[in-house]
Amino acid sequence: MRELFNDYVNSMTTYIMFKIKAAANKLRPELEAKGRAPIFLSMGAPTANPPKALLDKLKEALDTDGIHTYSTPRGEKFFLEAIAQYMKRRFGVELDATKEIASLIGSKEGLANFLRALINPTTEDSEKEVVFVPDPGYASYSQMVEIAGGKTFSVPLTAENNYMPDLNEVWEDYLNKDGNPNKVKAVIINYPNNPLGATATRDYYKHVISFCKKHHLVLMSDAAYADLYFDENERPFSILEFEGAKDIAVEFFSFSKPYAMTGARLGWICGNKDAIDELCVLKSTIDNGIYKPLQVACAYILNAPEGDEYTVEANKELKRKQDIFVEGIKELGWPDFYVPNATFYLWMPIPPRYKSSKEFTDDLMKKSGIIAVPGHAYGTYGEGFFRVSIVCSEEKIRECISRMKEDGFYYNS
Repeated sequence: MRELFNDYVNSMTTYIMFKIKAAANKLRPELEAKGRAPIFLSMGAPTANPPKALLDKLKEALDTDGIHTYSTPRGEKFFLEAIAQYMKRRFGVELDATKEIASLIGSKEGLANFLRALINPTTEDSEKEVVFVPDPGYASYSQMVEIAGGKTFSVPLTAENNYMPDLNEVWEDYLNKDGNPNKVKAVIINYPNNPLGATATRDYYKHVISFCKKHHLVLMSDAAYADLYFDENERPFSILEFEGAKDIAVEFFSFSKPYAMTGARLGWICGNKDAIDELCVLKSTIDNGIYKPLQVACAYILNAPEGDEYTVEANKELKRKQDIFVEGIKELGWPDFYVPNATFYLWMPIPPRYKSSKEFTDDLMKKSGIIAVPGHAYGTYGEGFFRVSIVCSEEKIRECISRMKEDGFYYNS
């Protein structure tokens, strides 16, 4: 049957996180037998419960007459208005709720379908349209572009460029590698970044906007982690705060990360109204919108005091977990590495005795039951590093460090 399916799907592999989870579960009996039951530091999925106020509002909404009917792909009016209020309150961004916002079944779905609407698909490599993507970057970006019939070009995020590469230099690199300037359609940015946790400056956002305007490109800003930060003086920005952004930019947000709602699949896109209209036309043929009780509950929590209190406390907890892990990994001899002020990720070099990031994370899993992600999964520039997601309990984080010490995972041993 496989030969009947299209070339895009046949060329893909299962998403890295699911492959890692399957490998860990296959080893589970062996690991449990030696007191090393798997501890997952792989998936970027909060393990806490969502805000109680949100759950209470959801339960209340479930009993509302007529609420279990279809919604629309763009979203209910009250939901879009709540998003507009939040964007004004959080970022100072003015949005027309009827034209410049649409609901998403999670930001991942939104990104994938937006790329499908943007890219003209072809299997001829020389004719494929191009999207510039961060490297290291979210593993799904490249697959999303490929399944839409395009191809990607890496934008290197390195310590040397402070994780904010000069896009003019990237453009020159693209041309020097025989890239066709007429085939480039979009640039994806992701701050705070997965897997690095890195954030960007105001000047850098302005640089990206200027670059995209110069080359007539769509700017796609993935802001899924915008509310996961540890310093009020370094709050992440919205691309839409900056002059001219609405001319070329759309931004993607998610309820998954700040409100621990990964299973609910709820988010939104905002920005350029023409781009959002195009996405909504596509989505009108493939989905019927988000379950309305969820929209009620999430519209409430976005601007409720309980929502703000929840994210503040959640971020304090994440900071404590980060401190515990960083202190422990330093005791294991790790050299200084970038410790971000946002997200629940840490990005670290592998010990020099390992030939690849996969070799290290496989060894860590098989010997200690600690499940991390090899850096190569995030792009060419990810090799030599690994990522952990500090969403489990403080007790389990301490257990990870203890196991690494007992099992000899010192940086220079």
